[in-house]
Amino acid sequence: MAGRSKPESDTEKLQQRNRELSILNTIAKALNQEVDLTRALTVALQDVAELFDLQTSWIFLLDTNSKFYLAAAQNLPPALGKHPRRMAGSCDCMWAFNNNELPAPNNITCSRLENLTVGTAGLRQHASIPLNAGGKPLGILNVASTDWGDLRDEDLQLLYLVGDLLAIAIERARLFSRSAEIGAIEERNRLAREIHDTLAQGLTAIALHLETADALLDSNQSWDRVHHSVMQALYLTRTNLEEARRSVMDLRAAPLEGRPLDEALKALVDEWASRRKVEINFSATGTGRMLPMRVEIGLYRILQEALTNIGRHAQAHHVSVQLMIMPEHIQLLISDDGRGFDPEQVTPNRFGLIGMNERVNLLSGTMQVRSSPGAGTELEIFIPLERLS
Repeated sequence: MAGRSKPESDTEKLQQRNRELSILNTIAKALNQEVDLTRALTVALQDVAELFDLQTSWIFLLDTNSKFYLAAAQNLPPALGKHPRRMAGSCDCMWAFNNNELPAPNNITCSRLENLTVGTAGLRQHASIPLNAGGKPLGILNVASTDWGDLRDEDLQLLYLVGDLLAIAIERARLFSRSAEIGAIEERNRLAREIHDTLAQGLTAIALHLETADALLDSNQSWDRVHHSVMQALYLTRTNLEEARRSVMDLRAAPLEGRPLDEALKALVDEWASRRKVEINFSATGTGRMLPMRVEIGLYRILQEALTNIGRHAQAHHVSVQLMIMPEHIQLLISDDGRGFDPEQVTPNRFGLIGMNERVNLLSGTMQVRSSPGAGTELEIFIPLERLS
């Protein structure tokens, strides 16, 4: 009948649908504004936490080798957040995802937390939402709460739709990154052509001065004029050689030569150790995510300089290198059992430490040096990622 209000159940259903649409619209709008993968995932997790009233969430993505890495996290409990290695390696939800056995949204006991007693913030279970795009597996969204009574079945189902939005955003960010990389390659090629043209002009000028000197010799001109032309050619030669070296160093993409960061660092470590009687261990956690090229090259050069310092000064028998990539930061630990030194008494000519510190500062990071005579040395490099996006 006209004018009669709808039954209460219909009203509740309408309110629920409006809430669901509002949540999806909020998250879709936020994701649509981001083309950087890290920022997109961070924004999504922040919105999920606020809109679903959840404490903790994190996202594992598959890299190009189909290995999981931690791509983003929101409010991890101390037992996980302060111990990055506990977020590495396989777990039950990864196994289920890889075997297409991830259950419908439900609370799953977290295998990373179930055997821990301290620093869990009361968390024991999470829901795991698969992330797929066009049938292509991308990763897993995990959401956790101490009180699952606050998360209704409808909300768990809604998280599946959020997962679809995330998957689209992930694919779009990766496509954007690839297009940017192609643009960077084209720009390097353009600059290389410009350098070639500049070098060709320089060589032409050198040739002209040498031809002038030769002509002066043939016409028995004074030695002063011949000497002046030769010296001009020599000056131009040195200037162009220095310019060529500087340009090549600036433009080459490659200490990494197209390899992932962890593979490039491992190759650097292995090559360094092969030339010395030093035992060296290398480990990497959280690899697979795409990092800005200048960050990867900076870390490579920092490790290269650190190994050079160890080879020159430390007289070490064992070296350890640990790379840990978290959603918000990168940590690089380099330690040796060498003779050590007093960091307060470092002489101004220790250009290795100065150069490393300058590279770290350029990446908005920090470097701590821990050492004492006879007790080895440890370098801890911390690079925040959010400032580099």
